[in-house]
Amino acid sequence: MRDKIIGGLYGQALGDAFAMPAHIHPDDTRRVFGWLETWEDAPDDHLVHGGLPAGRITDDSEQAFSIARAVIDAGGVTLDAVVTALLSWYDRVDGDNSPFVGPSTRRGINALKAGGDPHKTGTWGDTNGAPMRISPIGLLHPGDVAGAVADTVTVCIPTHNTLPAISGASAVAAAIAIAMTEDATLDAMLAAGIEGAELGRAHGRRWPGCAVAFKVEQAWEIATGDEDTNTRLRRIYDEIGASLNAVETVGAAFGLLAMGEGDPKRTAILAANLSGDADTIGAIACAMAGAYAGFDAIPADDIAVLENDPVFIDYDVRGIAAGLESLIAGC
Repeated sequence: MRDKIIGGLYGQALGDAFAMPAHIHPDDTRRVFGWLETWEDAPDDHLVHGGLPAGRITDDSEQAFSIARAVIDAGGVTLDAVVTALLSWYDRVDGDNSPFVGPSTRRGINALKAGGDPHKTGTWGDTNGAPMRISPIGLLHPGDVAGAVADTVTVCIPTHNTLPAISGASAVAAAIAIAMTEDATLDAMLAAGIEGAELGRAHGRRWPGCAVAFKVEQAWEIATGDEDTNTRLRRIYDEIGASLNAVETVGAAFGLLAMGEGDPKRTAILAANLSGDADTIGAIACAMAGAYAGFDAIPADDIAVLENDPVFIDYDVRGIAAGLESLIAGC
C-alpha cells in the first residue's frame, strides 16, 4: 500500500516536473530539445514556465499536495478542508501575480476570497485544474470507484463545479483507485476511468463539450495502435487535444498511460514530447502510472532530481504518503 501511495505522489511530481519545459506545440519542443528525454530547464521564452529550473514542480503537484495535507489534517475529505488548502496555496505562491495559476482556479479562488459561497464559486470552472490535483483522492480509495468519485465531487466544487471538470477528475480518481489494488491491470484502470467519468457526469453545472469517456476511449485506441511513437503522439495532440480543456487533458493522459504501458518514466517522456499543457497531462498520466507500478518503478536518479527541488522538499511528500495511509487504515 505504501509503495503505491508514494508511487502515485512521486509519479505526479515526476510527470509534472519532467514535462514542465516542453513548449505548447510539439514542433517547437522538437526544435529546441529534439526528443526530450533528459531533465531540462524551461526555455527563457516559454509561454508560462520561462526561468524555471530542471526538476521544478508546478501548480499541478503543489495543489495536489496541498489538498492532501489539508485532508489529512481534517481526517477526511471535506469542503472546508479543500477551500482551506486552495486559499493557503494561492497565498503561498502569490497567485494574483503568478503566471502558473489556471483561469478557473484563479476565478474561483478570488470569488472565495471575496466571501463567495463555495457551492457557487466554481460554476464557471471547466478547465483541467480539477483532474490535475485529484490524484490523492484516488489514492485514498483502494478499489472503491464510487467512493473516489464522491470525494472527487467535493474537491471540485469550489473552483471546478461543472460537468466536464468533475467527470474528468472522476475518471482520473477512479483509475487511480483501481491502480491501488494488488492485481491491477491497465485494462481495469481504463474501465474504471470510463465508469468514473460516467458517474461524474451526474454532477456539476452542465457545460458544452463531448463526453470524457469518449475522449478516453478514443485516446486509448490511438495509443495502442500499431503506428510509430511519433505518429501516435501527434494524433493524440491533433485529435484528442492537449490544451487546458479538461476533457482533452484527461483523454490525452489516459492515452499516454497506455502508450507508456504504465511505466512512470516512459510516460513522463511521452508527456514532454506530446507538448501542449504537457506538465498537467504528465502529472495526471504519471500519477496514474505511479500508483499502478509503485514507487520502485521510478528510477532512483529521477527521485534524486525531485528531492533536490526546494519546492518539492517543502511538501514532505513521504510524510503526506504516511498520512494518507493512516487515513485509509482508519476507514
